[in-house]
Amino acid sequence: MYQKLLIKPVLTEKMVIMQERENKYAFIVEKSANKVQIKDAIEKKFDVVVSKVATMNVDGKLKQMTTKSNGRTIRTQGRRSSYKKTIITLQDGYSIDFVSGEVES
Repeated sequence: MYQKLLIKPVLTEKMVIMQERENKYAFIVEKSANKVQIKDAIEKKFDVVVSKVATMNVDGKLKQMTTKSNGRTIRTQGRRSSYKKTIITLQDGYSIDFVSGEVES
């Protein structure tokens, strides 16, 4: 169940700082997932205790693209996919290590 719910972790510089300072982790999740399902999935998959779950729906951006074909310039417009992101806060003493795949408690 939770394999389909959690799509991938968000590994950015900002999230690394939040992991170290505030024990918060971000994931991209299925759009239909609610906070209770997300909490259960993370607790089962990583064997940690989640104290808080925050979710946000991120709207896909409109992007402009210019390509050259046979000497002509073609301007087209595309759209990035929308997705749902969650930031979870773990209780003190728990952490998730994405690099080695181990969980520390």
